[in-house]
Amino acid sequence: MNIHEHQAKAVLKEFGAPVADGVAIFSADEAAAAADKLPGPLWVVKSQIHAGGRGKGKFKEAEAGEKGGVRLAFSKEDVISNAAQMLGNTLVTHQTGPAGKQVNRLYIEDGADIKTELYLSLLVDRASGQPAFVASTEGGMDIEEVAESTPEKILTITIDPVAGVTDAVAESLCDALGLEGTAREDGIALSRILYKAFTEKDMDMLEVNPLIVMENERLRVLDAKMSFDGNALFRHPDIMELRDKTEEDEKEIEASEWDLAYIALEGTIGCMVNGAGLAMATMDIIKLYGEEPANFCDVGGGANAEKVAAAFKIIMKDPAVKGILVNIFGGIMKCDVIAEGVLQAVKETNLAVPLVVRLEGTNVEKGKEIIANSGLNVIPANDLDDAAQKIVAAVKGA
Repeated sequence: MNIHEHQAKAVLKEFGAPVADGVAIFSADEAAAAADKLPGPLWVVKSQIHAGGRGKGKFKEAEAGEKGGVRLAFSKEDVISNAAQMLGNTLVTHQTGPAGKQVNRLYIEDGADIKTELYLSLLVDRASGQPAFVASTEGGMDIEEVAESTPEKILTITIDPVAGVTDAVAESLCDALGLEGTAREDGIALSRILYKAFTEKDMDMLEVNPLIVMENERLRVLDAKMSFDGNALFRHPDIMELRDKTEEDEKEIEASEWDLAYIALEGTIGCMVNGAGLAMATMDIIKLYGEEPANFCDVGGGANAEKVAAAFKIIMKDPAVKGILVNIFGGIMKCDVIAEGVLQAVKETNLAVPLVVRLEGTNVEKGKEIIANSGLNVIPANDLDDAAQKIVAAVKGA
């Protein structure tokens, strides 16, 4: 689960991180009061969407102006006019795709005198199996661009989860960021604050970009992004309250209510599979034969017919879907149960796109018999390769 910048900063502030004062607003009428709560003379008006690149983004609507999704305001009047332009309009960034995202809230923040911009994040390093800081002196830029053009400027510092952030780790991090004097003292303290927040709140990722050194040599978290481990959210009701469903795909929200692992993609072939590894292989082979998957959908190992039917209906809600591939290896989940769920969904949705079903495993013959005797237009497949070729051919033929 992701949260907004202003929420992430509130979380970090609880742990003692240096963040600026700010006020979140949800209507243009709140802009003046928000500006009055901050000292000025510089305010920053920030679009709050779950996507990076807001500063370089562009609004679709002409009335939103040409200044992007993060704007400097040098008067209260500027704050008010920018808020009116930005709220309710659609911001397009390199992470939103061409459709963009509607800006439903803003964060009005106290400005800062910036001397240096740095990059800092915390994540789980899969190579070492440990948490790690990722640091760079190239803050304020797209880290992907830095990684491609100057990878030597990105340093990874792993953290022993038993020892935590030791003096050696903190010093190495400050070296990587080029911090000296007062900024270095702040950096050592901040390293421990961020790690404590990261671990105690079960985060998947904590990114500060930029982390700034101000003219007074103090550090400040100028931007913050957080994502949380969904499997641990039951331990954090305070974080769950921060969820903004308007930033999520409606299909993904419905899938979560059925305990389905569903991620919307941009292709044309809907996939319903049991098991994450098999789902990945299914998407790969669809790409191999020249099409793109429309989703990742793992119904899990113990789904019943009702859950399978729900997954099928969710996939069908995507207007980009031109065909569906069901690929099931029955273990705990029996193939006849899958067949019944699929046929139930086909009948209820009046399916009008090609459907290929590949079944293998427990009760496979019974499952195939159910599909064969259904009288419905379902294309059977013998194996995954056969299934992928058939659904791609059917979609291209359609």
